Amino acid sequence: MSHQKSTATGGSKPRQSARERAYEMIGSAILAGTFAEGEFLDEAVLAREVGTSRTPVREALHRLQAERFVELVPRRGAQVRVVTATEMREIYQARFVIESDAITKICDRRLGPPPETRELIEAMETAGRNRNWNEFSQLDQVFHSSIVRHQGNAVLGEIYDSLRPRQVRLGVRTLTEGPERLSIIEREHRELEAALEGHDGPLSTSILNVHIQEVPKLVQAFSR
Repeated sequence: MSHQKSTATGGSKPRQSARERAYEMIGSAILAGTFAEGEFLDEAVLAREVGTSRTPVREALHRLQAERFVELVPRRGAQVRVVTATEMREIYQARFVIESDAITKICDRRLGPPPETRELIEAMETAGRNRNWNEFSQLDQVFHSSIVRHQGNAVLGEIYDSLRPRQVRLGVRTLTEGPERLSIIEREHRELEAALEGHDGPLSTSILNVHIQEVPKLVQAFSR
């Protein structure tokens, strides 16, 4: 599910375990909307789709529960979590606290934007043109995470990345509910890059605040 891919020594991709395959398949399907919010997942069906026994699927579901993709309901199985308006608001608040702190430090130290910023922006715009909301949201998380990590605090980077599953799900649903916001999001990404390049902390923070603020239409959608 992550945009960042690992490779084994020699450049070949390591072989995934059955549990990893199940985790990737189920998580990606949730992000893509193949499994809808509130839907119960059948372990036997999932096992057939992955081509494995039910044990690796069950292990994958426990991991997905820890990452808040699903809830394990006694005697009913795994249910895809519903992202609520309250949770959306809390994710935005947590992101602003961490990202604004990073931006202030980056500008105070005149570091400029992370070196991968332009590449990520261009990749996001390609995903946006293709209306691939999953890919766009994955890249968006990497973009913002790179800013947090650019200040040099690895612990804050780890805390921020712990929000990734919920942040990506929120991004996918945001664009699904309001695709007209794509051009606004893309413009704000480039404005944020320019403000960081200019070492302007107050302007960068102001852009970020607008970028992740609540949109009434989306609050209503998440309240349904």
